[in-house]
Amino acid sequence: MKIHQLYRQQTVNLSVEEAWKFFSSPYFLNEITPDFFHVEIESKVPDEIYAGLLISYRMKAVFGYPMDWLSEVSQCQTHQYFIYQQQEGPFKFWSHEVRLTATPTGTQVEDIVFYTMPGWLFGELLHTLIIGKRLQAIFDTRQAYLQQRWA
Repeated sequence: MKIHQLYRQQTVNLSVEEAWKFFSSPYFLNEITPDFFHVEIESKVPDEIYAGLLISYRMKAVFGYPMDWLSEVSQCQTHQYFIYQQQEGPFKFWSHEVRLTATPTGTQVEDIVFYTMPGWLFGELLHTLIIGKRLQAIFDTRQAYLQQRWA
């Protein structure tokens, strides 16, 4: 089983409080991701996330095929970081940490993702052919959106 990692870092022209409000809300996912990655939130999400919060999604990330995803905010420190982990979904393991750090020019945003594919060799082949490129495209789109809006 191969453990894959994605890492992105970017500074946005927002205060930590403004950045927290934007990044901690799942309602902005469709705004910061490519069109092929359409997300519908199926559970009620409070204004403030917290450790233990479960969020149910339905997404169409690969060939328009609908997939269910249940994530848990496993750790959360308001205005600093949160980690959400897949409880049910397409990956064998998925953990995404969003870390916010105040800087003299705004807020540094770090995305730290670890994931593993299901299905051993077939999963790795699928990752090489499709999934890895799709994940890069999702984070490339996110980075471009943030650069354009809050560079």
